[in-house]
Amino acid sequence: MRVDINFGKGSLPVELSDDWQVTVVRKPQMPIEADGAFAVKRALQSPVGCAPFRELARGCSNVCILICDITRPVPNGVILPVLIKELIAAGVEAKAITVLIATGLHRPNEGDELAKLVGDPWVLETVNVVNHFAARDDDHVLVGTTNSGTVVRLDRRFVNADLKIATGLVEPHFFAGYSGGRKVIAPGVAHAETITTLHNAHFLEHPKTANCVLEGNQLHAEQLEIVSMVGDAYAVNTVIDEHRQISFVNFGEIIVSHLDAVSVIRRFAEIPILEQFPTVVTSCAGYPLDQTYYQTVKGMVGPLDILSPGGSLIVASECSEGLGSPQYVEAQRRLISQGADVFLEQLKCKTHAAIDEWQTEMLLKPMQRGDVQLYAPGLSNEEGELTGVRMIESVDQAVRESIRKSNDTRVAIVPEGPYVVPFVRPNNAPSVNRR
Repeated sequence: MRVDINFGKGSLPVELSDDWQVTVVRKPQMPIEADGAFAVKRALQSPVGCAPFRELARGCSNVCILICDITRPVPNGVILPVLIKELIAAGVEAKAITVLIATGLHRPNEGDELAKLVGDPWVLETVNVVNHFAARDDDHVLVGTTNSGTVVRLDRRFVNADLKIATGLVEPHFFAGYSGGRKVIAPGVAHAETITTLHNAHFLEHPKTANCVLEGNQLHAEQLEIVSMVGDAYAVNTVIDEHRQISFVNFGEIIVSHLDAVSVIRRFAEIPILEQFPTVVTSCAGYPLDQTYYQTVKGMVGPLDILSPGGSLIVASECSEGLGSPQYVEAQRRLISQGADVFLEQLKCKTHAAIDEWQTEMLLKPMQRGDVQLYAPGLSNEEGELTGVRMIESVDQAVRESIRKSNDTRVAIVPEGPYVVPFVRPNNAPSVNRR
């Protein structure tokens, strides 16, 4: 049999013997909005926990709309034109509308990439579209300090807006539980000091800092506290299927509407599985997430619950842009030279993480679980040596070798990577409440 897994801007075929016991882990079939723009407009008119959109917009002289950066396949080309036209219809001048790209500490999105991200040339021609730069002190304003001591500085263009709107994709996230909502604000448009605090080991090593977990997740709680400092903020939340089609969209008060969207996606993204497997094959969801090894770590963490201890985790990711930022490359060098134990102990002493080293920290989880193997044709040999995992030239061959090694023909395939999170749940086990 053949199973196609998400890879780059297309797919990668994985050939499997009909004699093997293959389990393909996919979302159940999701409902699809036939007209995405109409669905967004309907959501604005029937909000969750707040007044209708035009009522909120009326009288506003300064509006800021946050969008995620290029690493998230948010349907901005559908959402933004509707939002902006509704704002203009409510009396807001186009020049008073700013679309702010919530880059966090990622690189800016510019040129052709910016056009692709925004998805509609009319938006670029009509309103101000700008990137967030976390290291620019003057771009940020102090909004307070959390109870745990996080100094919160956020982009002043968002903080000072009369109407604050976050847009985003709600999907499993390997330490925020679920993406979107509050996460688009912090770390999305936070100062580097705030971001590096939120990514320290105090938060990331907590057992509840995990995929699909909100209740008890200290990072999630910290993000909610930051949102409360901002004042009134709203969100357009989207849920998409495996083919990037809009399945669900809502609008409303940022916390309530985000939880509403989470309640929808968790029915499709959290997949109960009866057993663990000695061989697990997955992806990093394809483009745009699999452009770097940095983002590929999410694909490695996603299926860990169904990987037998010591089993083979085989990951396919194009990595067309290489490893990631220079800071991430440096963190990987330290991991290789120091070893996992020393690297982790040093992190535990820090109040502020070094930029992007948190992804190396999360890489330790799959490395400790089993034999991680990576098919990444975009990486050079030198870059491959810095991954900390075993590089392979063929997914098919790696699967065959794993079956020979384990003498077990059970194989799990997760084509959509980190957008689907399987959990072992035997038939007689009670349902797990991850909220």
